[in-house]
Amino acid sequence: MDRTFLYRHRDLLDALHTAAHEPAGPAGAGLAVTSASLQADLANASARSARLAARVHQLEQRLSTALGEEIWRTAGLGPPTDVAELANSITRLEQRNVELTKALEERQAELDAARSANRDLTRALNQARPPADR
Repeated sequence: MDRTFLYRHRDLLDALHTAAHEPAGPAGAGLAVTSASLQADLANASARSARLAARVHQLEQRLSTALGEEIWRTAGLGPPTDVAELANSITRLEQRNVELTKALEERQAELDAARSANRDLTRALNQARPPADR
């Protein structure tokens, strides 16, 4: 059937427009289905479909990452599982090394000062004695 047929028979076109805006189903069924309600249902279904597609994509990404890491570990290509623990240990040891180096430098400075004071006191003591005691 051609669209022009409806436009040539105005009464059929009016009946079609009226039927499009009236609820479908038997009278007194309790649920009225209109084109507006069908469009709202379609919009809701489209939004839900988009949300589900996004969730599926997210889950596929997580699965791909997890499988990739598992294969990487199984193949022996990845680093050992305790790398983080080893890195923390290295950091602690480096910090301890810096602290000990600083303490050693301080003790060396104190030792140098004590030696200098000892030399000065020995020199002063030797100068204070009479030459016969020497």
